[in-house]
Amino acid sequence: MRKTLRIAMTGLLAAAALAAAPWPAPAADAAPPAVAATFTDNFDGAAGSAVDGSKWGYETGDNVNNHERQYYTDGTKNAALDGQGNLVITARKENPANYNCWYGRCEYTSARLSTARTFTTAYGRVEARIKVPRGQGMWPAFWMLGNDIGSAGWPNCGEIDVMENVGYEPSTVHGTIHGPGYSGSGGIGAGYTLPNGQKFADGFHTFAVDWSPNKITWSVDGNVYQTRTPADLNGNRWVFDHRFYLILNLAVGGYWPGDPDGSTTFPQQLVVDYVKVTGGS
Repeated sequence: MRKTLRIAMTGLLAAAALAAAPWPAPAADAAPPAVAATFTDNFDGAAGSAVDGSKWGYETGDNVNNHERQYYTDGTKNAALDGQGNLVITARKENPANYNCWYGRCEYTSARLSTARTFTTAYGRVEARIKVPRGQGMWPAFWMLGNDIGSAGWPNCGEIDVMENVGYEPSTVHGTIHGPGYSGSGGIGAGYTLPNGQKFADGFHTFAVDWSPNKITWSVDGNVYQTRTPADLNGNRWVFDHRFYLILNLAVGGYWPGDPDGSTTFPQQLVVDYVKVTGGS
């Protein structure tokens, strides 16, 4: 039951990017960005500086479909370099600008970044080295959406969740695909659990997918834990045959993780050492 609920809410995260989205989806039938099929960001720069605008864009607002509690901002207070080669996305318990969310006055701020306007790839290895936050209600994610989302809609555009974690599962991350006929509760995914009670928030880990025309394989620290092919789709359409863009975000609350409680401390941080795409086309 928990897995079914998780997949259903993961799908709604993408759906929320379309339904009354406070950030624009790529224009319908837009040509993919004219960039190389490789991408690297090591997040080098002075402490407190913004991400490279030629690589990342901010997606701002709240997320009603998931009933998340944060407002995504476009300022360096919630997404900035730390001066040590990392991007830090920070969730704070605050509302400095009287932001309004689906439930009223927002309780938290955070950030969501994407390459929708700057970089897309078809196939290749997509990886990031990340340290996740900890605590009830935290929901970090590194994921991808098909760049035809503006014309095809979700889930026909496809969604590849490279890594998601919820605070009440500190030792487990999840990888999932969504598409037509296998979205929501029918999404296809699996989890990876660290041995011996280790927690993902205690250190950096490398999360990756290796994506070819008819296969997607997930790994954590080089350990493969899941492979999906068209044979897994029960006759439904494989939509992972076109260009996708990257997303990094830290949500607070929502249907899947639940809301923060008295045990949750703020601020919480999603720390990203690097993001890299190789071998794409």
